[in-house]
Amino acid sequence: MKDIRDLLKSLNLEAHNIDLYLIALTHSSANVDRPNAHSDYERLEFLGDSVVSFVSADLIYRLHPEMDQGLMSKLRSYLVCSKSLAHYSRSISLHEYVTVGNSVSKEQLMKSDKILEDVFESFVGAIYLDLGLEVAYEFVKRYLYDDIENTGIDELSDPKTRLQEEIQAEYRDSVKYKVIDEVGPPHDRTFTVQVSFNDVVLGVGTGKSKKAAEEAAAKDALSKKVLS
Repeated sequence: MKDIRDLLKSLNLEAHNIDLYLIALTHSSANVDRPNAHSDYERLEFLGDSVVSFVSADLIYRLHPEMDQGLMSKLRSYLVCSKSLAHYSRSISLHEYVTVGNSVSKEQLMKSDKILEDVFESFVGAIYLDLGLEVAYEFVKRYLYDDIENTGIDELSDPKTRLQEEIQAEYRDSVKYKVIDEVGPPHDRTFTVQVSFNDVVLGVGTGKSKKAAEEAAAKDALSKKVLS
């Protein structure tokens, strides 16, 4: 297990209460393998989740004056998700400092978006309690700012919805999706789908499911700007 002080130093955090960070990086499974009960990150996760939510809401409000309440909520859900927060955890190697019980291997820990999401939030909670809201705000901002600034309205809709909206801005008809190829065994199929409008093929995409292939085809059509 790496020394938590090295992590804090690498993040330019001058901790006052090191125990808070140790708790923030202790998974509940560690209780099973210790003779005495101890604190884990769940309470700090609850607190950190609220801090992350506040910071993201504040940044979205400031960076996207063109968005209404609905779009702002959609952007926050789009960006502040398990996959994103787990990515931030991995980017600073939080998984290397987490204490887990024997029931959770390091490989499982590294692959678990849910655990790494929780760890990021609990770590933020520890920063908030130890160093205050301003420091916690700046820490979260490091990771969210660019993603929030660079995500526009267009990216908040899935490719199929966006393509249909573009079509219906000028026409009443809908685009049509058609599976044109299937390969692989039944348990591991790959589908190829084409999307067309008025018998004109707009795009083609592949995926491990029909839905994924349809989304890829719609994305292909949008990238070609065939409707411009």
